Amino acid sequence: MQKIDPSNLELTERVVSIGPVSKTVKGGRIRRFRALVVVGDQKGHVGIGVGKAREVQEAIKKAKDVAEKSVVKIPLVGTTVPHTNIGRFGAGEVLIKPASVGTGVIAGGPVRAVLESAGIQDILTKSHGSSNPINQVKATLQGLTSMKTAEEVARLRGKSVEEILS
Repeated sequence: MQKIDPSNLELTERVVSIGPVSKTVKGGRIRRFRALVVVGDQKGHVGIGVGKAREVQEAIKKAKDVAEKSVVKIPLVGTTVPHTNIGRFGAGEVLIKPASVGTGVIAGGPVRAVLESAGIQDILTKSHGSSNPINQVKATLQGLTSMKTAEEVARLRGKSVEEILS
């Protein structure tokens, strides 16, 4: 998983979730906001970030900055992914399956945000386990980054693509 320099990409941001968090101290509760943001260029690059601050806009800005620093390349085959995979993070699991052209993005909210930001147009997904948006987003990203195209597998094994696919 190699990080990409985001300065030469046209990234769009998408806020996945915003939620209040609090810390109890001697004088009472300190309320803050947590924002989960996904950035992508719709061409196979995507990054996620979480930010916390006392104001919602500050939290979103911090999350966007973190997301831009964590942009990675996702392997694509046309408008879908190379093969079926399961992404895992914490108690969250996301099943990712390639789909034929015209299927669309069949995915729930947080998972859909990652897939659309990456530029995937035809895919089937099913979320298992935790419904926590952070776990779902990180599981999706883990599943996508662990995929390999047939060309990569052939190169790693020292064989031709035809030998791998047969």
